[in-house]
Amino acid sequence: MKILVLTKRRYMGKDLLDDRFGRFRELPLELARLGHQVYGLCLSYRARNEIRVIDSTTSRDGQVEWQSVNLMHGFLPGLPGYFRQARQLIGEFQPDIIWACSDAYHAIWGYRLAREFHCRLVIDLYDNFEAFSATKLPGVLSMFRSAVKKADGVTFFSQRMADHVIQTYPMTNPHAVILSGVRKDLFYPRDRTNSRRELKLPVAAKIIGVAGALDSSRGIGTLFAAFATLAEEIPEIHLALAGARIPKQKIRSGPRIHDFQSLPHERVPLFLNALDLAVICYRRSAQGNYSFPQKAYEIIACGVPLVAAAVGSMNELLRDYPDCLYEPEDPMSLASAIRLQLEKKTAAQIVAPSWADSAAHLNRFFEKISGAQISKPQRSKMESAP
Repeated sequence: MKILVLTKRRYMGKDLLDDRFGRFRELPLELARLGHQVYGLCLSYRARNEIRVIDSTTSRDGQVEWQSVNLMHGFLPGLPGYFRQARQLIGEFQPDIIWACSDAYHAIWGYRLAREFHCRLVIDLYDNFEAFSATKLPGVLSMFRSAVKKADGVTFFSQRMADHVIQTYPMTNPHAVILSGVRKDLFYPRDRTNSRRELKLPVAAKIIGVAGALDSSRGIGTLFAAFATLAEEIPEIHLALAGARIPKQKIRSGPRIHDFQSLPHERVPLFLNALDLAVICYRRSAQGNYSFPQKAYEIIACGVPLVAAAVGSMNELLRDYPDCLYEPEDPMSLASAIRLQLEKKTAAQIVAPSWADSAAHLNRFFEKISGAQISKPQRSKMESAP
C-alpha cells in the first residue's frame, strides 16, 4: 500500500525532521517496516531548511522519505506553493491513502487533495484541535468538522477524544483509536544514581520533576506553588525541569531547582530515571479535558512513580491508582499527593504500548479503509526523486 503523510513539521515543541520525534515520525516509520511505501510532506509555518531526507533505522527494514516545505510570506500567499508541491507529489506517488495529521488545516487540505486525486483519506486527531488558536479563525472550525465527517476514516489518540467527536459532531464514518506509543529502546528502567551523576544532580536528594511543556496552559504554576510549600518542610527535596516554554514564560529558579531547558528526546529517559517522582501537570480546559500526555507512558515504561492531574484520560489510565491523582490547579492537593508518593513510591503497573504495537493497529485500519492487502512495495517515481 502507498501511504502519504501530511503533517506540520513542528509539534509538541519538537521538530519532526531535526529531532526525529513523536507520533508522526514513529508511526509512518513502523508502517514502512511492515512493507508499505510511505512518503511524508511536512509543512513548516516558519522559514526552515527545505530538505528531502530518508528516515530509517539500521535494526530493521523500512524507510520513509520526507519532503519539507515552508509556508512563506504570510499565510494566504504561501498556500499556492504548498498545494503545487502537494499536487506534484501526489501525481507522482499516487497514494492509496492520505493520512492527514497534526492540526485542523491539514485535515482541511488533506480532504481537498484526496477528493481531487480520488484517493482515500484518513484524518488523525492526536489532540483536541478545536482548542488550538488557529482553529478560531473564521470558517476554519466548520471546514474542519466537515472534513472529519466526510473522511473515509478517522484515527484518534485516545478513546475519550473519539467519544467526544462521535457524540458531538456527530460522526458515523469508520474510526480507530491509535494510542501514541513509547520507544522501548529508549524508555526503560535505569539506575537512578548513575542517571543523577550523568546529569549532575544531587545523588542523595529527593527529586521530583516534570518533562514536557512548561507553560501556564498546562498548570505549571500549580507545581511551583506546591514545591514552594514542600521545600519549607522537606529540606532534601529538589525540583527538576525539562521542556519547552514560551518566550516570556516565568520559570522559578533557586538552589534546589534544576532547569535542563529542552532536552534532546534521547536524553529524556535519563532525566526521568533520575527522579524519585514524576509530575504531569494539566488544567481543566478544552485541551486538558481530552488530553492524553505521551509522557505518562514514557514515565510508566521507565518504572518511575508519578503523580498526575485528575483531568482528561489520566482518570481512566490511573483508575486503579487514585493516590497518584491530584486535583487540577490545587497546589495543596498536589503537595499532598507528592508527600504520599514520596513515601509509598507507587510505580503504576501498566503496560505502555510500543510504536510497533500502535502501528500494527493502524495498519489493520488502513487495510480496512483501502480494501488492500499488504504486499512488498515496488519502486515508484518517488524513490528515484532527487
